[in-house]
Amino acid sequence: MPEALQIGESFVGDAANAAHVNTVFGHREGPAGVAWATALATPSAGHVPFVTVLQPSLPVKPLTLFVTKSAPSNDAHGLLIWGPAQAGIAAGVADALADGILSPAEADSHVIIAAVWVNPVADDADAVFANNRLSVRTALENGTLSLPSTADVIAARKSPFNPFYTPET
Repeated sequence: MPEALQIGESFVGDAANAAHVNTVFGHREGPAGVAWATALATPSAGHVPFVTVLQPSLPVKPLTLFVTKSAPSNDAHGLLIWGPAQAGIAAGVADALADGILSPAEADSHVIIAAVWVNPVADDADAVFANNRLSVRTALENGTLSLPSTADVIAARKSPFNPFYTPET
């Protein structure tokens, strides 16, 4: 039986500087590796996937592809994506590795795709960094633990909401 993909999600922070990260984690030789390479090789206008680095020429492991969910709306927004959001994703993946959420063996055999939302009106680079760092670590942990539980999904079905919409009751 092939290794299952781990899918994770996390929303951290509030207002314009919040982070919403979705992760796909799996073996390089499986569907995650194919999706990773395909996404890297097929950028689209405003959505150019790139390898996440801790420092120039030091990619985080497992190799992580940063995919923005929001095309840069202006230079300042682009700098928040390429700067603090990207650094936060790299640091959060390294945190997941250091904390044992991901194993050292997986660091060389697996890949991560991180789909990242940076609000076009975000205005605090340090908050964008911190929120993305925690959000990707949490998303990877949630994927490892298969969270949320089915019971939590069923329990929440009668009161769905998100930071952008709360239904009137």
